[in-house]
Formats: sequence, structure tokens, C-alpha cells
Amino acid sequence: MSIDTLMLDVYCERAGAAGLWAEPVNALTNLAFIVAAVVVGLRLARAPGLGWRNGGDLWLLALLLAVIGVGSGLYHTFATPWALLADVLPITLFINVYLLAFGWRVLGLRWVDLPLLWLGYQAVSFGLVAGVGADALNGSVGYLPALAFLVAFAWWLHRSRHPMWRTMVLAAALFAVSVTLRTLDPVVCGWLPVGTHFLWHLLNALLLFLLLDGLLRHGRD
Repeated sequence: MSIDTLMLDVYCERAGAAGLWAEPVNALTNLAFIVAAVVVGLRLARAPGLGWRNGGDLWLLALLLAVIGVGSGLYHTFATPWALLADVLPITLFINVYLLAFGWRVLGLRWVDLPLLWLGYQAVSFGLVAGVGADALNGSVGYLPALAFLVAFAWWLHRSRHPMWRTMVLAAALFAVSVTLRTLDPVVCGWLPVGTHFLWHLLNALLLFLLLDGLLRHGRD
């Protein structure tokens, strides 16, 4: 079997089965990302003065939100290495673009300071993965830096009495639950054949919508 056709069997729902529809629930729940992206896109289209020139980061994030749904859907149908890349790359891009957009629109950082925020996240992310291994917690360890930054941002916003603090607290709580559910997926296979990974999709679609909504309502132009 070539690397292009190698099947990646890592979730309860597939359980060794081949075929495009071996993970129907995991595949179809990715529609939640696309629905969230459409809602954000409609809100952006109605927002005065948020065109590509001064709202390009928000439009890019909305587009990446839709691509996350498509990429994850490909992974949970084809389950091949190339589909894994289609799943992972849009998520990675979204995290990095959102970090910079949040730094600019909410934290009020200057353009010269944004690289420091980005480098700080990369240092935490690569350091953690190198220290404990990328496969730890069923591969969820790579998301812990994002969770840590959400918690830190929630704390800072609350302390600063920024109007987005409630949104960020809810986002951090949702992500903590979704990461836990992603981690538990192989543990529950014996009594829950569908697993818990589909809940990771649904909660994260809501999470990413909330994060973008927060930028729209509380971020500076």
C-alpha cells in the first residue's frame, strides 16, 4: 500500500473499516464549521467599512473556518496522509492568523510587537510538543498551547475589564471540554462505538464562531 492510499485508522467510529463513509458522523459534523463560516461571512458583508482593505484578516479567518470544515471532512472520509494535511494545515493557519488579529484588534499591539506575540506562541507550542511528544493525549497535546493562550487572554481581558472577556472565558471553557473529548475518543470505544470526536467538531465550530464574533463586536478597526 502506497503512502497516498494508506488508511489512517485513529478514531473509534472507523474502527478498522475502509471506505469513504466509515466515519459518517465524524464527516458530517464538519458541516458545522461551514455553517459558522457562512454566518460570519454574512455578518462581515453587512458590517460597514469592513472590506478587504481594513478587514482582510477577518475575511481570511472566515474563509479558513470554511476550509477547516472541508479539510476535516476530507480527512474523515479518505483517511489518508494527504487528507491529514488538508485537515491540519487550515487549523494551524487559523490559529496563527487569529493570534495576530487578536493581538492587533483587541490587545492593541503595534505592528512591530505582533511578531513577539507570534514567536512566544511558537516557542510554547514547539517546546511542549518536543518535550512530551506529538502523540501524547491522543495527539491533542498540540492544542494545549492554544488553550493556554485562550486562558491567558481571558484573564487579561477580565482584569482589564474589556467587553470581550466573557466571550473569551466561554471560548476557553469550550476548548477545554472539546480537547478533553478529543483525547477520550479511543478510551470510550468499548461502550460508545461512535466515539467522542464528533463532539470536538461541534464544540470547535461554536468556539471559532465565538472567537470571530468577539473580534467583530469588540475589536478595533
